[in-house]
Amino acid sequence: MTDSYVVRYVGGPLDGRVDTLATVPGDPRSTVTHVHLHGGPKIVHHYDLHYALEYGCEYRLREI
Repeated sequence: MTDSYVVRYVGGPLDGRVDTLATVPGDPRSTVTHVHLHGGPKIVHHYDLHYALEYGCEYRLREI
């Protein structure tokens, strides 16, 4: 059995999303940007990287 690397998202529109990767990424991005287009104004959310030793990393919604 191979341990997978788990990336979790906390807060905002991606809250609860979990991505499971087969391998540990060489250099995880420090910020993930999520752009929501819905026929109205563009809404942009930024998620900042936080490490979670027990499973991988976690991206938390940046507070404004």
